[in-house]
Amino acid sequence: MFRVKCFSIRRLYTQIAMLASLLAVGSAASAATSERFEHDHGTVRLLSGGATAGGGETLDLGLQFLMKPGWKVYWRSPGDAGFPPEVNWTGSMNFADAKMAWPAPERFSVLNLETLGYKKEVVFPITASVLEPGNAVVLKARVRFLTCNDICVPYEANFTLNLPAGADINTPQLGTIQRWRAKVPASGDRAPLSIDRAEVAGSGKTTALLVRVAGSDVLKSPDLYVEGPADYGFAKPVVRIASTGNEALMRIDVQPPNRPDARLAGETVTLTVVDGDLAVEQKVTLRRAESVAAASSGGDAIGYGFLAILGLAILGGLILNLMPCVLPVLSIKLLSVVGHGGEAPSRVRAGFLASAAGIVACFLLLGTVAVALQSAGLAAGWGIQFQQPAFLAFMVAVITLFALNMWGLFEIRLPGAVSDATVYASGHGGSGFCGHFMSGAFATLLATPCTAPFLGTAVGFALSSGTVEIYAVFLALGIGLALPWIAVAAFPVLVKRLPKPGSWMLTLKRILSITLIGTALWLLSVLWFQIGGAATTMIALLMVAIAFTVWQCRYLTERARFATWVVISLLTAISMVGADSFADAERDLLVAAEDETWRKFDLAAIDAEISRGNTVLVDVTADWCLTCQVNKSLVLNRGQVAEILVAGSVIAMKADWTKPDPVVTAYLKSYGRFGIPFNVVYGPTAPRGVPLPEILTESAVLAAFEQAGGKKALARR
Repeated sequence: MFRVKCFSIRRLYTQIAMLASLLAVGSAASAATSERFEHDHGTVRLLSGGATAGGGETLDLGLQFLMKPGWKVYWRSPGDAGFPPEVNWTGSMNFADAKMAWPAPERFSVLNLETLGYKKEVVFPITASVLEPGNAVVLKARVRFLTCNDICVPYEANFTLNLPAGADINTPQLGTIQRWRAKVPASGDRAPLSIDRAEVAGSGKTTALLVRVAGSDVLKSPDLYVEGPADYGFAKPVVRIASTGNEALMRIDVQPPNRPDARLAGETVTLTVVDGDLAVEQKVTLRRAESVAAASSGGDAIGYGFLAILGLAILGGLILNLMPCVLPVLSIKLLSVVGHGGEAPSRVRAGFLASAAGIVACFLLLGTVAVALQSAGLAAGWGIQFQQPAFLAFMVAVITLFALNMWGLFEIRLPGAVSDATVYASGHGGSGFCGHFMSGAFATLLATPCTAPFLGTAVGFALSSGTVEIYAVFLALGIGLALPWIAVAAFPVLVKRLPKPGSWMLTLKRILSITLIGTALWLLSVLWFQIGGAATTMIALLMVAIAFTVWQCRYLTERARFATWVVISLLTAISMVGADSFADAERDLLVAAEDETWRKFDLAAIDAEISRGNTVLVDVTADWCLTCQVNKSLVLNRGQVAEILVAGSVIAMKADWTKPDPVVTAYLKSYGRFGIPFNVVYGPTAPRGVPLPEILTESAVLAAFEQAGGKKALARR
């Protein structure tokens, strides 16, 4: 009996000891988390991966932020605003130092300001070193941080964490800390991403950083954060993914400091590349680009050198001859060729070279305008002159005169270049070469509302580069558009194979003049949208008055004719001034009803739709962009694409660039585009968007829908 009692008591003591041990462990584990600091926008606390100090030289800690919806805290380099969390460990015992790691942040764009930080939750992993391993540790942390939404509120929190001496005991918080440590950008050879090149291109206000990134797998939506000299500003990158999918070229516009010795080349910067859950961080010393690489609008432009860009520009200019915008000019070309049928080859050659010179000169003038706008910090783009009512009114007047001349309503000689241009346009063989020159310039002006394959790449590269690049690319575009003229100049014998001039030309001229009248009516329709019906009607009536006046010229004396042209000039000036005057009064009265299928462009709404699992198609268009209208007619408004849009399986947004719009301009610039048409498809698997080619096809649009991964669009397929 005594032995049994002794055994029972011994067993009881053992159980009590085990229970005490478990209670101690539980108490230590609970002590591994500091008290929460509660504030109006969330909570903060200090975590420990170990319940005790353990026997190692370091401790796994974490600073956890839980934010209410809409609020955020900042990364170590916050961007254009904010400041990152700061930790002061003064007062800690058995503590040497601590190093805080920074998980890859996300980018927030608000009012052209770019900031980097975290929403909802973030844990900053901390590695703390102890002075005496194996002994107890007392951690005291004073944390300063900033939370922002529509407003920003700074806070300061104090935490105390006691870690007793004892064997290593992991806490549940260790998993949380390790999970966020995995989000810290990697480095070294084993990183899933690599930065192959980082160069500085341009200078002054046109300085840009070109970074080539390669991935071990297909890149989805890479982003790049630059940490460099404090007085430099780095914009959101324009990212172009190569056709292979595992390589991308990123272009970051740089705002240098206002001092003469500012040189970014040779500086050491930290580059952080993030693509979904993958991230890499690398310190690089920037070097000056030996050649300006292709930081253009198309992903396949990666690897293009400057000469390749010029080649694309020449090809794009050549194809412009086939675009619908140039059809009215082709009529003038045709009549000029026919009119030269009986002339000497040398005269034919000289005339067509003069026309080619007009094309090239007009392109160089457009390049000069682009340089001036860029120097002034304003937006430059392909075809933006068609956003100006005064320019449209001027073009309507010029085209109307050409059409009337071709119809045969007047055959008078006007002073100087005007006479040469009109006579040449009518196909009557003017004696001077100013008319040939002006016809080339006229062809260039009418070509700008159109785009062509390769044109967006070349123009995008030029307008995002320096002055030299702009002039070189626009020169190449001019040469490309002038190539048919140069070909005739090189082989004037080709003209002899055309039909001989005869009575048939009168009928052809009148038919082709109708084409020019159609162009004038199209320009008036663009004006109607920009400035309203009253101002447009006034301009149309003025054109009728000009036509009547021109018709009367054949019956007037030489002095009266001069006076008539003075009146025409005044009427044209009045029409242009009147357009601008009526615009302000009537623009507010024009409320265009949105199509049931197409929503108004809203950049913020895109993210909301993506979060709901929807696909979004953005169409940047304008009434003056004929290629845009062709895309709508042949692809967007017909077939399977139209069925998907009408059914609402894909959210369709229209970004109208008919009139100047800084929001649309900034949106285009964010993709390295400076002309339209431009279409992008967004979705859950493509939150940064899938840019489409300038000339759409049904297969390309449907493929982008599938790539974006919207649930409704996929269900439709």
